[in-house]
Amino acid sequence: MTSVNNGRTLTSQDTAPNRTLKASWEGTDTLSTPSTPSKYLKSPKPQNSITIAVSSRVLFNQDKEQQIYEQKGLEDYLKYQIDHETEPFSPGPAFPFVKALEAVNTRLRELYPDSEELFDVVLMTNNHAHVGLRLINTINHHKLFIERFCMTGGNSLIGYLKAYHTNLYLSADPLKVREALEEGIAAATMFNPSEKRSEVSETQLRVAFDGDAVLFSDESECIMKAHGLDKFFEHEKAHEDTLLDHGPLKGFLESLGKLQKKFYAKGLRMDCPIRTYLVTARSAASSGTRALKTLRSWGLETDEALFLAGAPKGPMLEKIRPHIFFDDQMFHVEGAAEMGTVAAHVPYGVSQKLPQKKPIEENAKD
Repeated sequence: MTSVNNGRTLTSQDTAPNRTLKASWEGTDTLSTPSTPSKYLKSPKPQNSITIAVSSRVLFNQDKEQQIYEQKGLEDYLKYQIDHETEPFSPGPAFPFVKALEAVNTRLRELYPDSEELFDVVLMTNNHAHVGLRLINTINHHKLFIERFCMTGGNSLIGYLKAYHTNLYLSADPLKVREALEEGIAAATMFNPSEKRSEVSETQLRVAFDGDAVLFSDESECIMKAHGLDKFFEHEKAHEDTLLDHGPLKGFLESLGKLQKKFYAKGLRMDCPIRTYLVTARSAASSGTRALKTLRSWGLETDEALFLAGAPKGPMLEKIRPHIFFDDQMFHVEGAAEMGTVAAHVPYGVSQKLPQKKPIEENAKD
């Protein structure tokens, strides 16, 4: 995929799509002294929370540092990080997503002050601990609430992801993502838009999912790859009352739905700070029934369902402006990124066995 731009014009309300507002975290490139949060909030216990693990490279832009690591090696990389530890990193592709998670937590704490059913963001990186101070300074500079760090110094993250009961892991390294998925952990490789990120809501978390091989298993995709589109339609029609098996991100949608119901219980369905979308290449009439019946059987729903019948997803996502869009096919991930959407690749299912573009260089310091 084309190298992506880390521009920082990220947020404003969707009600003013033609206005470019300067986000509250922009404008300062150095820290005179390391900052500290002005208000202490208690982190929820991992077993009670919805844990979102993010790598340092998707949360912050570390392209320059990665280049130093690749060209000059580990020691020069560590020296550079220490020498610049009072200079905050700029936001990366996961930054607006994390800010939206925090906005949801704020609403939840207002409604349920004693509840630990909250999002808990964990910085999960294989970086060396020497880099930790710069990461802490950057998090405080941007006023993020991230109390849990895991810096493994190059060792595998899997055991730590399991220990934190991780509900979703976002990384820039496709190998780490594949490893997590193989261990049953919902995971995706994040991408920056190729030009400029679309402005996204600061008060409502918006998450868009593909269906097959993301929320659902790849059963139906296997039929299409092996026998073609006509046989796929025949199969779906014949099996519309047969439920699809779950895919790798079904559990994450379930977690989002659990929090949504807490807002619905307070009469806030129409003012819920979480909104979910199904954006699928399926057509509604010939193959949409099975998808919707499967979601209903799971006790799940998405706020909106878009059946595109093979049409490009990018224009619809540009209208939705999600904080993140999950898809198993790089074709759709790239199409979304080209139109300004932060997209994440879920390397799961039969499509991964076909030749695809290499998404990014392997990232040794994620």
